Order: sequence, then C-alpha cells, then structure tokens
Amino acid sequence: MEKKNPIRSFTDLDVYRNSYTASIEVIAKIIPHLPKEEQYDLANQLRRSAKAIPRLIAEGYSKRHQNKGFQKYLDDAMAESNEMIVSLSHVRDLYSNYVDPEFCEKLIDLYDKSSRQLYNLSTKWTDFKKR
Repeated sequence: MEKKNPIRSFTDLDVYRNSYTASIEVIAKIIPHLPKEEQYDLANQLRRSAKAIPRLIAEGYSKRHQNKGFQKYLDDAMAESNEMIVSLSHVRDLYSNYVDPEFCEKLIDLYDKSSRQLYNLSTKWTDFKKR
C-alpha cells in the first residue's frame, strides 16, 4: 500500500491541486475562445465556478476542526464542481467549432473526479482527524 504524506495544508489535498489546475485550464484555454454572445453568461458562470472550487476547499480547510463547518464548504465545492460538468458539457455540445470537444471532455472527467474526491473527503474526514 502506498504511504500517503501527511496533510499539513489544503494544498496537500489532491482535490485542491486537481481543481486548481482545472480552473487555470478553463480560464486560460476555454473562456477566451467562447463566442462573444456567451461572454456574459456561460463564460461568467465558468469563471466563477472554476475559481470557487479551490477557494471553497481552502476556506473550508481552515474550519476543519468544525465537522459541520468543513462539511458545508466541501458540499458547496462539490456543487460547483457538478456545475462545471454541466457548463463544460454545454461548451462541448454547443461550441465545438470554438473549443476542442476532446479538451472539454478531459476537463469534464477531471471535474467528475474532483466531485467524487470531495464526496469521499467529506464522508471520511472524521477518520482522517483521528489518525
């Protein structure tokens, strides 16, 4: 079994690193290529949700000593991650002439993984605290 490094900061969480990396990809490689008519709707939603996920993980981590406090932030991050899946699906299905659909699919998979990681972290966090 692989030995895991201790969690000393929110930056040690795989889900934080994955969601941060995905947010940079969305902001740099998806949003600028959307058509002008989507810059105030879909692009804005993508921008807000992409940035929100790692921020919620970071903020929630500061409240990790409060089971319900941390749980709320993880739940909110998971909701934003699920929103990203829907928004990126819209991009893939509506704007494939502007953005590479395979790249969208890669990001959808990454956000799906992040949603599952957030769920698992939220259900197992009390076990981590006992170690």
